[in-house]
Amino acid sequence: MAEDCTEGMEPGMKLADPVPGKQKRSVIFWIVTGQSGAGKTNVLRILEDWGYFCIDNLPPALLLRTAEMVVGNGEIKRVALGVDVRSGSFFNYVLPALEEMQRHGYIPKILFLEAGTATLIRRFKETRRRHPMASEGKLLEDIQMERNRLDDLRGKADVVIDTSGLKVSDLKVILKERIHGGSKGLQFYIYVVSFGYKYGIPYDADLLMDVRFLPNPYYDPKLRPLTGMDAPVREFVMQQDVSKVFFEKYSQLLQYLVPKYIEEGKSSLVVAIGCTGGQHRSVTLAEKLVASLQAAGFHADVHHRDIDRHKETP
Repeated sequence: MAEDCTEGMEPGMKLADPVPGKQKRSVIFWIVTGQSGAGKTNVLRILEDWGYFCIDNLPPALLLRTAEMVVGNGEIKRVALGVDVRSGSFFNYVLPALEEMQRHGYIPKILFLEAGTATLIRRFKETRRRHPMASEGKLLEDIQMERNRLDDLRGKADVVIDTSGLKVSDLKVILKERIHGGSKGLQFYIYVVSFGYKYGIPYDADLLMDVRFLPNPYYDPKLRPLTGMDAPVREFVMQQDVSKVFFEKYSQLLQYLVPKYIEEGKSSLVVAIGCTGGQHRSVTLAEKLVASLQAAGFHADVHHRDIDRHKETP
């Protein structure tokens, strides 16, 4: 972080004196940021519907002043502030600004949104909007340039969500559990996602497991059109000795790791399980793993990212 935290601020702006030992825990601050085209606008709309006070495209130099005004209001309890590269050179101040908020007793959490390059290109082509980093280069170069610029901020994110292949309804479910707290408040949350390697790896995965070594139901014509949500597929996968041994060892590993993540202050964990198409083996293992974690007393849920992708290809 820069030593001079006022770099990039507008002339005449002055940060307030810190309040030693005092933390403004009564107000929740989420900094919504990430790649252009990854869904920040949709996220802010969802949070606004949930009662968050939202401001989009806020210059980072105004983060502390905004926090002070919100706390001074006394009625606002949840805030979401959209900060991204649209602020131009002011964006260089984002990390010092977050550090300054913490020094004054505020506890901002960072929600970072991203998506695969192919997804971002498709979205910009569909909307015909200009990329904020656009220069004389091509869209692909602009996306990579922005990704590099966001790298340090992503490394400090509390929650990272890959929106590739997500509908708005899926995004609402993920947000509800991972930042809004679901129905049980701010407890540790485990999010298990099944996926197909042929469609790309989930960028927001904390732990990644490849189960393509398991026998594949795809080669049985009767099982091919089914998914891991169907009993015949589940029975085929789990009746294999290799599947039984793997599941026992991997579930034990997770139950050992989760308390360690909690001790380190993590609030959520994304476990991705992948097979070739994300239809049979990964779905079966993800469902069974979530049931095992829930039985062990953990708060866990599942999302099958690619379960219906096979229907898109004749």
